[in-house]
Amino acid sequence: MAAPMEIALRSYQEEVVQTALKGENSIIWLPTGGGKTRAAVYVAKKHLETTANAKVAVLVNKVHLVDQHYNKEFNVHLGKPYKIKPISGDSCDKELFGRLVKDSDLVICTAQILENALNSTEEEKHVDLTDFTLLVIDECHHTQKENVYNKIMGRYVEKKVRKEGKLPQVLGLTASPGTGGNKSLDKAVEHVLQICANLDSVIVSTKNYTPALKKVVPRPKKQYDIVEKRALDPFADHLKLMMSMIHEFMPSTVSRSLRDRGTQEYEADVVELEKKGVIEENRLIAQCALHLRKYNDALLINDTVRMVDAFNVLDEFYNSRKNKLLDGTDFFLQGLFDENRVELKQLALDARYENPKLAQLQVVLLEEFREKKSRGILFSKTRKGTHCLYDWVNSNHELLKVKITAGILTGTGTGAEHMNQNEQKKTIHEFREGFLNLLISTSVAEEGLDIPECNLVVRYGLLTNEIAQQQASGRARAENSVYSVVAEEGGREMRKELTNEYLESLTSKAIDQVQRMSPREFRIKISKLQQMSILIRLETEKKKDARKQRYSPAEVQLHCRGCFLRVCSGEDIKTIENSHHVNINPEFKRFYKTGGQVVLERTFEDWEPGRVISCSKCGQEWGLEIKFKRVAILPCLKIKNFSLNTPHGKVPCKYWKNVEFQVPEFDFIEYMSSSYPDLDFLDD
Repeated sequence: MAAPMEIALRSYQEEVVQTALKGENSIIWLPTGGGKTRAAVYVAKKHLETTANAKVAVLVNKVHLVDQHYNKEFNVHLGKPYKIKPISGDSCDKELFGRLVKDSDLVICTAQILENALNSTEEEKHVDLTDFTLLVIDECHHTQKENVYNKIMGRYVEKKVRKEGKLPQVLGLTASPGTGGNKSLDKAVEHVLQICANLDSVIVSTKNYTPALKKVVPRPKKQYDIVEKRALDPFADHLKLMMSMIHEFMPSTVSRSLRDRGTQEYEADVVELEKKGVIEENRLIAQCALHLRKYNDALLINDTVRMVDAFNVLDEFYNSRKNKLLDGTDFFLQGLFDENRVELKQLALDARYENPKLAQLQVVLLEEFREKKSRGILFSKTRKGTHCLYDWVNSNHELLKVKITAGILTGTGTGAEHMNQNEQKKTIHEFREGFLNLLISTSVAEEGLDIPECNLVVRYGLLTNEIAQQQASGRARAENSVYSVVAEEGGREMRKELTNEYLESLTSKAIDQVQRMSPREFRIKISKLQQMSILIRLETEKKKDARKQRYSPAEVQLHCRGCFLRVCSGEDIKTIENSHHVNINPEFKRFYKTGGQVVLERTFEDWEPGRVISCSKCGQEWGLEIKFKRVAILPCLKIKNFSLNTPHGKVPCKYWKNVEFQVPEFDFIEYMSSSYPDLDFLDD
């Protein structure tokens, strides 16, 4: 066996790995850029060298981190003597996960793949926690609540308490466990202890080599680039006037309960109002609420980027609905926009009232890029925001003069503004190689990604927690780098940023207090928290199982959420691979029409995507057709686009996991047998 490449650690890294090298569970707390992954590679190497029948699993929370950790760290340092296998949802290897684990020394995979394998009854896929001797958990601060990390570690802790089998050593990695939103030291300490309990680990950080760490990860210069509130905003005023007209169209008791327009609170109100309309089968209220949410989106966009971006959102929305008008409510809402469209567009194009935040952002970018070769990340809250900012940069002559070349980086998915894995990799590669010098990104670039040192990080119109703030700040690691917060004077973003600064300091104090506890006090507290977590989880599962049995499938009817038309029974629904919910009733086809072909980057073992499906009456999107085993075309439904009619009334439901009836597994042979009644073996 060839000798592995030697791994050189910095002094502070050597300090934080000592607990893990003793075989004890630990969480390494180092800032972004501090070399947590390298420390984990070192621990994995020593573990593989010194542990009999060693088997290591490196768990990540995002698909792109599988290849990144494999290519940049683990394969580079351990690939010669050891069998290392990267496995993600994008690879066919996940179907053979159990076998691959047996044949490998170290696997790198998304946590969901391990969770699926732990639940699987198929020999080729199944593994037990006891099959591993070391679990490395990246971005381990997510090990809480319903996160998949916590599902895995919940099993681990329960096995530990029940003394079932020899469990693997645990190594967690985090840039910050946060305070859980708590603002008092006692509560922050409780949160850190809960993370430690969930990971069954102590938390370690450098005590003797802080200056060396600060030299490697210097803090950027932080500046608040504050702008005054717009003196006049006739575009927003006109939107609010149109919203008032919709309020007047609804019953007066309904509109009185709504909070200030153009806020997240208003959005929450109209989301609940739409649910109320669905439950009461009051289409006027439900549709008005949907449209008010779109107007509120436009107000929020107007507050963040250009007026024309806000106008375009509404224009696209109403263009898509022109041919789907069903009743007087639809005609009123469409007519209201059509009558005001020209005036809205004129206001949106009036440069006198443009967003002052953009002018300030331009100043920040010009200051950084004018005199020197720079690299920066501009963080925006939403995917839509990143696209709007990208368009603004590429149409801004002053920014183009200083040779800013921008790219977009957002999370993966199938929506119009999502990216696929290859697009993500291409953008990061072009940024790393210098073809792009400004990344306009959602939070996907805050955590984990191997992005080069930046001179400038701008947080623009963001309301996030202290963990996200620290991770974003950690991206500005170049010498004399700048961390800018562009915000409105006295606005929510400014208040949140100042709160996060306090919470960042509170996190450090909480960790310090936990680390100062005696081993006995720490163990007692952790043990109590673990026992509580087990009891809560068992009770939650019991209630969840009971909820699943509340109704028989025959008692539940699915109605279109857009027009309330009854379209099928719960008996018609089956599940494929415990995730795809399909309607097997051939009569269902008459209720929907098909649209464009769905294109997914990934391929799947047993099915492929077909066309989008929507309600033939009102145009409400329902999901897509899938082709199962190349022969069975089945409508696959998104439950959020339906309401459920139960013996106790109507219920809107966002996720299939929350429905209150049991959905059985799809039986392919039984489904196909109706087409071939003369085959004798189908009767066996």
